[in-house]
Amino acid sequence: MPPSPPAYRAPRWLPGAQLQTVVPALWSSGGARVALQRERWTTPDGDFVDVDWLVPRRPAAPLLVLFHGLEGSSSSHYSRAVLAACAGAGWNCAVPHFRGCSGEDNRAPRAYHAGDFAEIDWMLERFAAQHPGPVHAAGVSLGGNALLRWAQESGQTAGQRVRAVAAISTPLDLAAGGRAIASGLNFQIYTRVFLRTLKPKALRMIARHPGLADARRVRAARDLRAFDDAFTAPVHGFVGAADYWAEASSRPRLGRLRVPTLILNARNDPLQPAAVLPRADEVPASVVLDQPWSGGHAGFAQGGIPGRLDWMPRRLLHFFVHGN
Repeated sequence: MPPSPPAYRAPRWLPGAQLQTVVPALWSSGGARVALQRERWTTPDGDFVDVDWLVPRRPAAPLLVLFHGLEGSSSSHYSRAVLAACAGAGWNCAVPHFRGCSGEDNRAPRAYHAGDFAEIDWMLERFAAQHPGPVHAAGVSLGGNALLRWAQESGQTAGQRVRAVAAISTPLDLAAGGRAIASGLNFQIYTRVFLRTLKPKALRMIARHPGLADARRVRAARDLRAFDDAFTAPVHGFVGAADYWAEASSRPRLGRLRVPTLILNARNDPLQPAAVLPRADEVPASVVLDQPWSGGHAGFAQGGIPGRLDWMPRRLLHFFVHGN
């Protein structure tokens, strides 16, 4: 088991939130490449999700289930880093892909969203049923919020599925995150990148299921609020983006958490203002808050240029083993 990392500090060559977010995503080393095996699961509604497993599997070893972020996958830089760390520590690791994120469009008239706790519950139930060893779950960004919403809705019964959960760079307040990403440099860097894949996938789904949503409004969407108002909200049963963001946000419901939980947010995360991060007196004793001053969004690079990404996985594994 890797030793506990010291408190995170960004290297001197990587100043500022934007560089601390973009450089890890594009250039930093996520660790040694690992072998993965894909498994397709049929969902209760007849659709499918693809799960990428670290190989070889070790039945008696702990399993870490990692839920990726918006438009992420097992190939995302943070996923590769966690997979490499689990391989080095002798842990199992699995990355389930949210619908439409594994390289193939899903079939059902639905996608995924930040409050999709029912989908998380179905996945974790299956992981717990088929893995004889202890199960832990972590989520990055959108995946972290969905995981927290699952733990909040599950309450005391969450411990029947997992030993502990961790949420990394999570947009705990979706409305605050939506405002942060809608203008300036954040819009140019992040919103445009997300919409580049979200909109074509949504339009293909509408073509397969006529009347599901208004294709003209989807094409016209220029930020995530407009996209969520035109597609995510109506497809998943919300009145609009405001309703979706309010119901899906984990920030107002942190007091419901009953399973051991780590919530890791850099205070300079460009996608989640530090002002909305929770204080220790706002969460149950079972919740550990780690809020370093730097790190960006799902970054946490360290070492020399171009940077290593092993700090966050080491922090996760230490929490899952030691609880702090």
